[in-house]
Amino acid sequence: MLFIVANSFPFLSLKLGGRVQESLLGSGVWQLAELGFPELAALIFITSILFPALMLAGLLYVLTSIRLNLDWPAVSRVFRYVRAITPWSLIGVFMLGVLIAIVKLQDLATVIPGTALFSLMGLLLVSVAANASLDPHEVWPDYTTKLKLNGLYSTAKAHDLAHCHSCSLLIPASEHSHCPRCECRLHLRKPDSLARTWALLITASILLIPANLYPVMTVIRLGQGAPDTIISGVIHLIEGGMWPLALLVFFASIVVPVTKLLVLSYLLISIQIRSTWRPRDRTRLFRITEIIGAWSMVDIYLIGILAALVSMDSLASILPGIGASFFAAVVVVTLLAAHSFDSRLIWDYNGKDDSE
Repeated sequence: MLFIVANSFPFLSLKLGGRVQESLLGSGVWQLAELGFPELAALIFITSILFPALMLAGLLYVLTSIRLNLDWPAVSRVFRYVRAITPWSLIGVFMLGVLIAIVKLQDLATVIPGTALFSLMGLLLVSVAANASLDPHEVWPDYTTKLKLNGLYSTAKAHDLAHCHSCSLLIPASEHSHCPRCECRLHLRKPDSLARTWALLITASILLIPANLYPVMTVIRLGQGAPDTIISGVIHLIEGGMWPLALLVFFASIVVPVTKLLVLSYLLISIQIRSTWRPRDRTRLFRITEIIGAWSMVDIYLIGILAALVSMDSLASILPGIGASFFAAVVVVTLLAAHSFDSRLIWDYNGKDDSE
């Protein structure tokens, strides 16, 4: 219900010089498409509207089937799809972009929050609560397998056991090609994980150069304005006394992408040289990097929100730049790199159990 309200009513309004510019939640998508940035429009639509809608619909389908004891088809498969798209459903990151946009527009005009904004805030809280209260093991059907383990090993691979990425079931790999519980394809290790991750990291590193050299946004006031790169935008925020906002943009736009590239590169090198140094800590490092990577999307959301809201011709307009497209590509490619990386490879050369 909150999702429907958030997409149906006014989201934010901007009042400047007696003129009011109103926007909906999806207005940024249409505005970016009209301005010649369909790739940014598609990315924002997929991560802030389409995937959240599919996630909610899928969960309703699964929970309704379980609650009413209905034998609906493919419940386990639908739940697997829901878990797969959840990391790409970035309502929390979008909400942070909204808050930054409101703070940034305070000196330009009066920002009027709409009904959809409060609905989106409620949706974020309810979604977090729902995910925290849902136990996946209550959804997956019961499945047990008899495992005969002789000796102590540091990896399941040593026993020819495959770990399902979706439902965490541990089963003999020689007996199953797909998980009998959620139907996910099984493999002891992700095929060509190192090569694919290296290729994506190199691609992201190349894209990061134009993302920082080309302008990401142009702010026009009374017919005058100059394009801003990521760095110049941070500098202007500092000059305007917005230190917290400048630090947030700097962290999300520069620190997070660069750190993610460096951490993943380090992990790949440590695996290739067969390092046995602190495998548990290296795994934790990867998990942290995986979690914070999506927060770089806040700049893309910010550009979409500002482009839709500040569209008053020569009076005041904010236009996206080509640098935003390159930066969006960096974010997506680094997310794909983290997804292609198989953290189990960290343990393959440990040679001992890590319970010490």
